[in-house]
Amino acid sequence: MATSRTPQEASSTSRSMSGAQALVASLEQLGVTEVFGLPGGAILPTYDPIYSANFRHILVRHEQGAGHAAEGYALASGKVGCAIVTSGPAATNVMTALADANLDSVPIVVITGQVSASAIGTDAFQEADIVGASLPLTKHNFLVKTAQEIPSTIAAAFHVAGTGRPGPVLVDVTKSAQNGVCEFTWPPTIDLPGYRPVTKPRRKSLRQAALLLARAQRPCLYVGGGAVRSGAHESLATLAEVTNAPVVTTLTALGAFPSDHPHNMGMPGMHGAVAAVRAMQRSDVLVALGARFDDRVTGDITSFAPEAKVIHVDIDPAEISKNRYADVPIVGDLKEVIDQLIPQIREVQDEEGAQDLSGWYRHLNYVRERYPMAYPSKDGLIAPQYVIERLSALSPEDTIYCTGVGQHQMWAAQFLNHRHPRHFLTSGGAGTMGVAIPEAMGAKVARPDKTVWAIDGDGCFQMTNQELATCRIEGIPIKIALLNNEVLGMVHQWQTLFYGSRFSNTILHDGGDHPVPDFCKLAEAYGCHAIRVTRTQDVDAAIEEANAINDRPVVVEFRVDPDAEVWPMVPAGHSNDDIIYAHGHKAVWDNEE
Repeated sequence: MATSRTPQEASSTSRSMSGAQALVASLEQLGVTEVFGLPGGAILPTYDPIYSANFRHILVRHEQGAGHAAEGYALASGKVGCAIVTSGPAATNVMTALADANLDSVPIVVITGQVSASAIGTDAFQEADIVGASLPLTKHNFLVKTAQEIPSTIAAAFHVAGTGRPGPVLVDVTKSAQNGVCEFTWPPTIDLPGYRPVTKPRRKSLRQAALLLARAQRPCLYVGGGAVRSGAHESLATLAEVTNAPVVTTLTALGAFPSDHPHNMGMPGMHGAVAAVRAMQRSDVLVALGARFDDRVTGDITSFAPEAKVIHVDIDPAEISKNRYADVPIVGDLKEVIDQLIPQIREVQDEEGAQDLSGWYRHLNYVRERYPMAYPSKDGLIAPQYVIERLSALSPEDTIYCTGVGQHQMWAAQFLNHRHPRHFLTSGGAGTMGVAIPEAMGAKVARPDKTVWAIDGDGCFQMTNQELATCRIEGIPIKIALLNNEVLGMVHQWQTLFYGSRFSNTILHDGGDHPVPDFCKLAEAYGCHAIRVTRTQDVDAAIEEANAINDRPVVVEFRVDPDAEVWPMVPAGHSNDDIIYAHGHKAVWDNEE
């Protein structure tokens, strides 16, 4: 079905121009204000009109960085992020970001150059079938062979990326299309047969959900990243108030519901809070709100929440009953669903009365008090968890935090106070090391008024630290808290627990007194302000010094305890009932209601 769409009000006057000019003009008409990219031969025709474009182009140092920066921009702003790279290895470099965005439902459009249409399939210089290669990693992709296709394809790409379940869209534009001539008119007609995202829920399903939830004795609201993507946080707060149900927020949903709210039991899953895991496991009605029953949340799916009836709300029908059968499936935009569900619940409560959940809370609060988020500290060594706590306490209340992947990611999830949506950016489904610095760069570009901290480990930092050059030159003053334990921490922890402490290729130092690299010297080489912290008593001063510097990037290296571990933990493949609170100590439930 062909549909006309006007992304931005503009004149429909037709003008003759090159395909490359039409590409740039299309981005301008869509309201794009920032693009992350790196030029090369097959995209070079487009980079000529970019020279005088009405948007800011930010030159990255690696194409993967362009993709992750676009993700950070999208996550922090709620808009569609954009990256432009060339063909061949540049396009394959950006595929990690496409995969990351696909699993976490991040709306980005990546435009890649391609060899001329007549050369496709000849193994021409820097040719790669990026459309074929990226097909399983994108929400959709396009191959553009003529100049006339460019305006409608670019408009369609942004529409697909930002509507329905958000996700990455790739547009591969041949060099011949960029060099060709077209008649540019705006808005173009978009032809997307079969693409009709369902946003409005069925009333019958809402009534079933309202009856089930209003009658629940052990309800639990299982909040996923869809709550952030749909802007449903205020509606979620009302739902929690009306139902009085405990809330758990997944890694990508942190901030959708304040972490210090008494109803919030914390983050569930492999390294989640014991109370959050318990709330899901013992629930009799589990309401999945924009969540996909990921294995890191459910553990062994066959033993997950065994007594729960499941209400599953998601905008993507493919997610419903994919991993866990949904007793009440609801397809629709999460905010719209919650807004329509609330009056239905109130109606049932008016008819039947509200449930007394005091016994349910008594049990969960007992678990929360018995198994709080805690950590040991050693004399003379900085506890990385302490760094996170102090960072949260000393930074502005609306600071945006971005993390890499591994132990530091879990500590950030556990010990930051998450109060706002779109203020905690990380890689969930893909678990992509190295996302922190480029995502923080994109977030700071999107929200220049906010303090942006990247929390990184020394393993992740060495994958993408070249983007500090971009930040320094482009005036993007992010701050990096580098937790340096000189090992690949999470893998090292698993080797300790499950492989007899055989540390096969997880140690990042040579055993000498001079670490490689010297992170402070490296940061200074990039023109950043560098601070090294080796004593616990100096942590606060370093954070305060970093927060006061806003004219350049800051790297604060914290030399932390190399043996620090992430707890609690559900061993991979085990039931959530097997959660271990601390090394060798399994959580027990002796206050059952």
